[in-house]
Amino acid sequence: MNPWQQLLLVWLVAVVAQTSGWLWQRKRTNAGIVDVVWSFGVGGAAVLVAATGSGAVLPRVLLAVLGGAWGLRLGLHLWHRVRGEPEDGRYAQLRTRWGNDQRKWFAMFQFQALLIALFALPFLAVAANPVAQWNPWFIAGIAVWLACVAGEAIADAQLARFRADPANKGKACRAGMWRYSRHPNYFFEWLHWFAYVLLAVGSPIGWLAWTGPLVMYAFLRWISGIPFTEAQALRTRGQDYARYQRSTPMLFPWFPKEER
Repeated sequence: MNPWQQLLLVWLVAVVAQTSGWLWQRKRTNAGIVDVVWSFGVGGAAVLVAATGSGAVLPRVLLAVLGGAWGLRLGLHLWHRVRGEPEDGRYAQLRTRWGNDQRKWFAMFQFQALLIALFALPFLAVAANPVAQWNPWFIAGIAVWLACVAGEAIADAQLARFRADPANKGKACRAGMWRYSRHPNYFFEWLHWFAYVLLAVGSPIGWLAWTGPLVMYAFLRWISGIPFTEAQALRTRGQDYARYQRSTPMLFPWFPKEER
């Protein structure tokens, strides 16, 4: 397949997947499933694009393994939260505005299907890479992926342990990595997309791989990540979170200031 055929196929599969997620949400009144489907969908897109790509076998195998494993880990982590907790506060807030208007919820789920296709663009670049031999770029890509996925998993585990303690209800997490960044999981999530930039070195459409870190940063920083998460945190944690905001870097880890 050529890259645009691959992209169309990814989008069509994503439409079906997110429609299934919308039906699940409609039955259980929990829109958090959209994030689970997105994570599995992007990971599945990496495998699908690798399988249908025209490049050498080595970068396609690396793409399938790394992209698929990333999506599987994140999807399982989010699924554990969605099935065991009430609807995420971000979506609960939307529900107070939208109510049960399923047209709006369906549109939101289908927008996420488009985002799966958008985040598959770096995979197209890797799957078209004709470089068939191991080289420093591939090794660096694997190293970046390992470090970032491990970092995100550790940050997620630290937050989960903090939230599991009833004594921490209404408090901002300052444990471990969360002492140095208000969103260390987002930081590693963003950084992980550079792995595909490295795997795409030598591809005739290698420039497409840069859409991953650029688009992910834009979404995390200004659109759907940090703004929504911090607004919800201020609603539920109030002044404690406001003090945390004043003392701790937002995304890029650094030493915190004295709280005031």
